[in-house]
Amino acid sequence: MRLTFYGAAQTVTGSQHMIEVNGKRILLDCGLYQGRRAESHDRNRRLPFDPQSVDVMILSHAHIDHSGNIPNLVKNGFSGDIICTHATRDLCAVMLLDSGHIQEKDVEYVNKKNRKRGKPLVEPIYTQVDAEASLDSLVSQNYSRQRQVLPGVYLTFLDAGHMLGSAIVILDIEDHEAHRDVRLVFSGDLGRVGIPIIRDPQTVDSADLLIMESTYGDRLHPPYPDAEQELERIVVETYQRGGKVIVPAFAVGRTQQLVYTLHKLANQGDIPRLPIFVDSPLAVNTTDVFRTHPECFDAETRQFILDLGGQADPFGFQDITYTRSVEESKRLNFLRQPAIIISASGMAETGRILHHLKNNIENPNNTVLISGWQAPDTLGRRLVEKQTEVRIFGEPYTRRAQVEVLSGFSGHADRDELLAWVGAFQRKPQRTFLVHGELEAATALAGGLKERYGMAVFIPEWKQSFEV
Repeated sequence: MRLTFYGAAQTVTGSQHMIEVNGKRILLDCGLYQGRRAESHDRNRRLPFDPQSVDVMILSHAHIDHSGNIPNLVKNGFSGDIICTHATRDLCAVMLLDSGHIQEKDVEYVNKKNRKRGKPLVEPIYTQVDAEASLDSLVSQNYSRQRQVLPGVYLTFLDAGHMLGSAIVILDIEDHEAHRDVRLVFSGDLGRVGIPIIRDPQTVDSADLLIMESTYGDRLHPPYPDAEQELERIVVETYQRGGKVIVPAFAVGRTQQLVYTLHKLANQGDIPRLPIFVDSPLAVNTTDVFRTHPECFDAETRQFILDLGGQADPFGFQDITYTRSVEESKRLNFLRQPAIIISASGMAETGRILHHLKNNIENPNNTVLISGWQAPDTLGRRLVEKQTEVRIFGEPYTRRAQVEVLSGFSGHADRDELLAWVGAFQRKPQRTFLVHGELEAATALAGGLKERYGMAVFIPEWKQSFEV
């Protein structure tokens, strides 16, 4: 059996891992790589393996760094099943079409410049039509149900607690060449215990091989109740300054978390009544998907709904407005009273959030609230670093707005939570491969796993293969 790591190797984006066994190829995730624009476009366009040679793909969850290159995979000849949970399939139906739209718009912008400069025109990595066609390949499977996906290969999903529909992938494999049975576990992205809306991550009893995320392998998050208090403080202080809270938020997961928490804080009287806008068509559409999957909600969210009468919408209340049209979004530029604007993208690289930052970043009364991990070379990372001057749409702006980082809302387990999740294995893996983390974080987590459990841990490089 061979494992090859084609993405999320010593970085957090572009998850793609290949398993080769019994003459078959299994692809775990097919995400988009995010980083420097030119490098990302080239790397995403040229898949590092032959799509036609892949027999089946298994998708851990719908976030674009895990699912976003599926249309390109199918467009280039992949013809097998892409297996995921029901909620993940429904989210992909929205998110991949949105990603195709972004690809088209980005290329339209680049080609406008290229025409003026006499440079060759470029094509999108894929289009909305490609994205729509790829959805035919998605096949859904329930949690905790085993199915055969290839001869001698059996798949089970457990809840990863990271976002709606996220899954831990368990593959029980009859390795005919080595005459042995192997259990390979892919953690996907592991969530935190006690985060609202979705259930806590499930544990696994045993593994021979483990592919595990390490995003926060070198740090701890504050307890979630502290994060709620921090959000309350930030909203109140910004309101008292007469400013706005501008939140670059991932449309899937983080936006719904923030809306749910603001709903709760407003009901309790902990924050002032002020208008809240979710200005992202993708966030609006994905919130609709959340509403259709209450089976994924945790006990706290179910109780919240019951306390409000049983038919209440955890993502809708009197202070909130979901905006779809460009005209509605533009009108937010004329707001002069305190407000909260939640908009995508989460790393402030594309989308409507750029317009809100452009219009608000130079006002010291305002707050830019960062609520998730920010990749290197993104505007979000520059804001986290509190750089004085940032470029938006190619133009320089002086950052005078306050910047707050709210790490307690992270959808990723921290170091202690990752170590505790591995600790629940009654039979520890013989070999563990750490992915989906920058080298410093992965190295720190590897040290913790070796010290606490005596495990053999590897941190693969991009395109590195291992015979296992």
